[in-house]
Amino acid sequence: MYTHTLKQFDPTILASIKKEQQRQEEGLEMIPSENFVSPAVLEALGSVLTNKYSEGYVGKRYYGGCEFIDEVEQLAIDRAKQLFGAEHVNVQPLSGAPANIAVYFALLKPGDTVLGMDLSHGGHLTHGHPVTAMAKIFNFVRYKTNKEGKIDLDNLRQMALEHKPKMILVGYSAYSREIDYAAIKKIADEVGALTMADIAHIAGLIAGGQMDNPVPLFDVVSTTTHKTLRGPRGGMIMCQQIHAAAIDKSVFPGLQGGPHENNIAAKAVAFKEALEPEFKDYAAQIKKNAKILENVFREKGYTLCHGGTDNHLLLIDVTNKGLAGKQAQIALDKAGITVNKNMIPDDPRSPMDPSGIRLGTPAITTRGMKEAEMEQIATWIDEVITNWNNDEKLDAIRWQVKDLTKKFPLYPTLV
Repeated sequence: MYTHTLKQFDPTILASIKKEQQRQEEGLEMIPSENFVSPAVLEALGSVLTNKYSEGYVGKRYYGGCEFIDEVEQLAIDRAKQLFGAEHVNVQPLSGAPANIAVYFALLKPGDTVLGMDLSHGGHLTHGHPVTAMAKIFNFVRYKTNKEGKIDLDNLRQMALEHKPKMILVGYSAYSREIDYAAIKKIADEVGALTMADIAHIAGLIAGGQMDNPVPLFDVVSTTTHKTLRGPRGGMIMCQQIHAAAIDKSVFPGLQGGPHENNIAAKAVAFKEALEPEFKDYAAQIKKNAKILENVFREKGYTLCHGGTDNHLLLIDVTNKGLAGKQAQIALDKAGITVNKNMIPDDPRSPMDPSGIRLGTPAITTRGMKEAEMEQIATWIDEVITNWNNDEKLDAIRWQVKDLTKKFPLYPTLV
């Protein structure tokens, strides 16, 4: 029987884990799709549940010995239903992209038309970008934002009337505004289309009562369980009961084999955390912090895509500051501030060297940072961008960042 620990058996991997923990502890994580899970979530994720194969669903497994696995998965389902008001929940998708793919194959036939948001305007790769495999199977027509940076509902209606889609898909990875789900549903009903929302980025804000919830209204809603929901990396599908059998069959056996029950247990823990009253305070603070960043960046002359933010993220065009998104990302990395380069609407530059940066507040809010820290962080970001090729200045800011993060420790008892 194995008795060795990671420290005893593989110090090389342990060293890399420690370095990554140090990077997280000492830096400001501002990629809006990242967050820090609780020790309880980490404990479930690293549990003996990883040893068990459990193909199938609760009460309908292909293997024996799943009675306790069923308890775990049913708890995750019940808690997700309570959080979002869902009729049916599948917690087995391994991540957000597989969840979306499972929905497509459950509800569409090859060649069916889907109206999805353009990637450069804030959508996601899986919403129909030509480089994806799904774009070779289904006919994705991509809508865009208007000059004000908002989803143009009149234009969306005209596109729906013209293309007669089988499904209208809303949701985003770099769009910073609320969505009028009722208006989208009305357009879909007019043309006889199904409705799907991808709430991967904002699930935690919805669970915390800070953004509108499409789950009771739409046919199907997909999400990740990390990001603002602050759980393990994974996916989930919620739908009306009429679609339950098709969704479940599409996930398994259609797309996946045995579910990762250690991950599902960690999801269940995160859902329980999100049901606590303090999670609403956390979600509210995410938005307050993002608004402070918006105000400071606007005062300093930055171009804010979509006109500002209603959620947890900001998409900023930095070209008027004399550099591109990739240069800004690299410079901020040197200063201990992690963001990601990102395309802006109709970006004239390439995806690997775009015009913008995307940043957000979920992770730094988890650490306990509030308005005063946001003012300071926005000032540092501006100083980095202004001095992006001055390594001495960037190093000085990095030391200031380290001083700040010491006041908001993450995992002092881990490796």
